[in-house]
Amino acid sequence: MDEKEHLRVGAAVRRRRRALGLTLAAVAERSGLSVPFLSQIENDRARPSARSLQRVADALDITAVQLIEVSEASRAVDVVRDERDGSGPELAGAAVRVRPLVRGRQQLHAVEFTGDHDGDREFQHRNDELMYVADGAVEVEAEGRAYRLGRGDTLYLSGGVRHRWRATETGTRIVVVAIAATIEPSGEAPPHYAGDTTCR
Repeated sequence: MDEKEHLRVGAAVRRRRRALGLTLAAVAERSGLSVPFLSQIENDRARPSARSLQRVADALDITAVQLIEVSEASRAVDVVRDERDGSGPELAGAAVRVRPLVRGRQQLHAVEFTGDHDGDREFQHRNDELMYVADGAVEVEAEGRAYRLGRGDTLYLSGGVRHRWRATETGTRIVVVAIAATIEPSGEAPPHYAGDTTCR
């Protein structure tokens, strides 16, 4: 493999493994490679030889060539413009504006919320989430504790933490970034991150 391929194959290996519902241990058993080495490959900290890549591909029921092709296809740079005139891909409500910040079904969901928010709605995400207060202030209740966040503050929530939040100042704007429950390299994204969320 050359350096170009090495830089792209890790995410493709991880996506394929997760799509098959396999653990690193299962892939290690199938491929004869160690769990630490496979983890390093997925995180682009190790460069697999052609033979090792073939063993990984065999364990994932795909060819090495297809794995590299998927890696190439999944590499993308995309700009989402801030279109305040309402022509952008946003969900507008009476008192809240919700704007996806990432297009397509990616490894993460990123959404901007502006204005009021239903503080009675509870969320529970399968994977980790980060909340960043760009403007204003919010109050977040997570696992029975209240957290007050102001402009520039962030709150990290690990997967499975039940939480709800509400804006406490007019003009509040927050950005929520959550790791996707599943990774699909193509297709359209849901309008917000509810596809990765359990609401109560």
